[in-house]
Amino acid sequence: MTIAYFDCFSGASGDMLLGSLLDAGLALHDLEADLARLRIGGYQLSVGRLTRQGLTGTLLGVAIEPGERPARTLPAIERILASSDLPATIQEQSLSVFRRLAQAEATVHGTTVDRIHFHELGAVDSLVDIVGFVCARERLGIEAIYSSALTLGGGTIQTEHGRLPAPAPATLALLAQVGAPTVPGPAQTELLTPTAAALLAEFAQFERPPMTLRAIGYGFGTKEFDWPNALRVWLGEPLSTLPSPLSDEVALLTCNLDDVTGETLGYAMDRLLAAGALDVWFTPIQMKKNRPATQLSLLCHPGHADTLTSLVMRETPTLGVRRLILSRSVAARQVRQVETPWGPVHVKVKILAGTVVAASPEYDDCARLAAQAGVPLQEVMAAAQAASRH
Repeated sequence: MTIAYFDCFSGASGDMLLGSLLDAGLALHDLEADLARLRIGGYQLSVGRLTRQGLTGTLLGVAIEPGERPARTLPAIERILASSDLPATIQEQSLSVFRRLAQAEATVHGTTVDRIHFHELGAVDSLVDIVGFVCARERLGIEAIYSSALTLGGGTIQTEHGRLPAPAPATLALLAQVGAPTVPGPAQTELLTPTAAALLAEFAQFERPPMTLRAIGYGFGTKEFDWPNALRVWLGEPLSTLPSPLSDEVALLTCNLDDVTGETLGYAMDRLLAAGALDVWFTPIQMKKNRPATQLSLLCHPGHADTLTSLVMRETPTLGVRRLILSRSVAARQVRQVETPWGPVHVKVKILAGTVVAASPEYDDCARLAAQAGVPLQEVMAAAQAASRH
């Protein structure tokens, strides 16, 4: 089980997060291939090695071609992701980050999510940063993300809405959504961008985990200070008293619903999975006066329980959600890419005591290749499983 810890000693931006993963071992050609499936143009990636104040790392640049930077709405972002060639899980996780951004902007501007225009947040560079980060997580097989307290700058910054205080109001709204810890930094400028705040609020638990280190990467920002303007990522495996399987904790959230449609349940499940739930399921039950009803249950990391509880309350008629913290044992796992006669497929492998004992091909990859080649789905999945054994 691979985990990542982001040490944000000089704040964070989307480029810095992605740059640190490139520095830690993510292949640039893999990132470019994943972003090509997004089917947007108007940008060019550049990656360079940089040394500042004795630290060497990676500076990722997203050069935007000349032209208008459109102010996109959330539905426009949804259409871009839905029309892409990316797996459904990548689309859902990326869209969940944009939904979080939209909610923060709506809170700041006193309006509704559907009336928000993202401005620079909806431009090409933010699509690259957010979708690229989600794809990088999948490529590196990162199952859990952690973060240090977030260093914030001060002063003022120029935005699409004029000059505003730093941190940007949307950044603070995003941090407040999850109760993220912050520390003041000496810079009188922006250190933490809304894009980075949204990614960390969506995926990270704000603590430093016990871990065995395997790789470290530094991602630099473009601004220069008296200290290295970078963040670093630690990649490794969690320490555990049990060598295999590993142990951790999850939150079980449940509620009983006696007046809800199937459409509402299906939509709620999609939203919860996209927002970070590990699993969601429905159980038929009997309630007072022997009325048939449905119990909604979900598992999530404890750090996501508050966010998902709020989502259940918004998307279903329930008046309350029960919560239970459970211990569990989990097998180590990795996501690998294998080649089939019809193209590459991502495969999730199960590892016990350092040995691969099972492999599960990514359904979306197999379905896409089967449809393109006109061959049975089971034939593609069997070929992917066979390739994974080698």
